Order: sequence, then structure tokens, then C-alpha cells
Amino acid sequence: MPTRRALLATPLLSGPALAQERFPNRPIRLVIPVAVAGVTDIVGRILADAMGPLLGRPVVPENIAGAGSTVAAQAFQRTPPDGHTLFIATNNHAVMKAIYPQFPHDPVADFVPIALVARQPFILAVNPDLPVRDVPGLLAWLKAQGEAANYGATNPGGSNHMAGELLRQRAGVTFTIVPYRAAAASVQDLVAGRMQVTIDSPTMILPLMRDGKLRGLGVSTATRSAVAPDLPSLAEAGVAGYDMTVWQVLMVRPGTPPEAQAALTEAARKALADPAVQQRLAAAGCETWLDTSPAAAASLIRSEIARWTPIVAAMNLSPG
Repeated sequence: MPTRRALLATPLLSGPALAQERFPNRPIRLVIPVAVAGVTDIVGRILADAMGPLLGRPVVPENIAGAGSTVAAQAFQRTPPDGHTLFIATNNHAVMKAIYPQFPHDPVADFVPIALVARQPFILAVNPDLPVRDVPGLLAWLKAQGEAANYGATNPGGSNHMAGELLRQRAGVTFTIVPYRAAAASVQDLVAGRMQVTIDSPTMILPLMRDGKLRGLGVSTATRSAVAPDLPSLAEAGVAGYDMTVWQVLMVRPGTPPEAQAALTEAARKALADPAVQQRLAAAGCETWLDTSPAAAASLIRSEIARWTPIVAAMNLSPG
């Protein structure tokens, strides 16, 4: 029988062993499914900066762009479901299965929302050399130009691509959508006059409007936005039923331990409630949601899939 001294000398496995397993036990990877400088990239990096100190481990962003978020989504699905890899989804997530039917994962069953992060209106903008001053003028010009007019967008399924498709369907206009790997490249060509129109993030559009390099005509949300209060909504300006908000949702893989999910959800909640974080998001043209809960995030994903699926069907799009 072991002596009392021997028992006292025996390591207590529950203490150090449990400490080693406490979540998180290493840096956390944040997969961002868009290129650098897009709104979701900016939102993801702001959130990563804020969550790291709360979790006690750095949250390291990694951009994996391409094919309407599906490249990043598949990379995310190849990681262990232990909470050490996060995925920040945006509007692309709601349409990727409809646009890329061969995508092997279910956008609901294979992704677990843990926080509703931010939202943002987009801005309809044109090259200032275009002979239009408002939305009705642009619609008339587009109807006259037809497919000769160029609209800059990211790969099929990107937020600004879907914004353009919604404009075509709601306004009954036609134009040629020119795909870019990154939204920033599309906006650069818009400024240079190689593109005539786009709908994209105020993060990129507003500074160029202030410098006179672009002309903003309207916002994508159903009503006017504090981000650009002088611009009418597209619905107000004559595009009936136009309403699009860009959003971000933080996700983990199914099978992630409940304690890891809880820690990540709480860190995201605290970060998004921080006035300094809200100020940084506002500077990027974004606002937080009143309800950031996993349930609210899951509800948004389901409703967006239901809303956009018939819109994609009407596009008759064959992805490359």
C-alpha cells in the first residue's frame, strides 16, 4: 500500500492535464472567404483583433478567395472540428449551393453559426463621366445601352455580383457582368472608366465619392442608411422591391465541443458589444446587430437561402 508521502508526490492528473486541454490551447485560425480589402475581410480582422485578448490566444486571419466562397468553405471543412478554426461567412454562403451545385457541403447542416457579426448597405456607383445623375437616369441609360454597359463584380455568388443580378431582375435592365477575383480590382476599373457601374461596399466607394472619382446614386437597403444619408434607397428611387444588406456570420464545424462553442460565442458577444469595436466597424460602414446570438445567426442563414435561391434560378447561370 502506498504511503501518504507517496500519494502526495503523485501528480494530480486532473489539474495539469485539464489545464492543457482547456480551450483554446493554441492560436485560432479565422478563414475569410474573400480577398484582402473587401468588407468581410475588414470585418473579420476587426473581430479577430477583439476576440484574441478575450480568448487568451491570437485569432489569425487567413484569406482564401475564389468561386463564391466555396474554395474557403471546403478548406474550412477539412480542418478538425475542435473550435480552433473559424469561418466568417457572408452573403455568398446563402447562394453557393445554388450557383455551384457540385459543392459537396450543405450550407446549413455542415456549418454551425455561433454569432451574427455585422451588416452593411452597399452603394450603387457609376463612373462620373457617365451622363447620369440619379437612379432613374441610370436605368434609362442602361436600357439604351443594353449589354454594351459593363458592371464590375466578383466571382459568381459574390455579394456585389448578387446585388447586380437583383438590379437586373427588379429594374428590368440588361448589362454585361464582368467578373473579377477581388472587388477592389473592379472598383479600380470603375474609377479608370473601364467599367461603368457597380454596387459595392461603402468602405471602398465612399472615399472615392468624396474625392470625386465616383458618383454614388443610391443605397441597397430598403430605406436610407446612416452610412450615406444623402443617397436614396434604390427602392425609393424607383427600383421596386430592391433590398439587400451585406452580412457576416461567424461559424464553426459541426462536432465542435460545446465548451469551445460557448467560449467562442461569448468572446464574439463581448467583442461586438465593445464600443471601441463598434466604432471601428462604423468607420468601415458597418453596424452590429441587436441580437448576435447563434439562434439569430442561424435564422438569418435560413431566410437568406430561401430568399436568394429563386433569384439564382432566374439567372440561368452556368458557373465556370
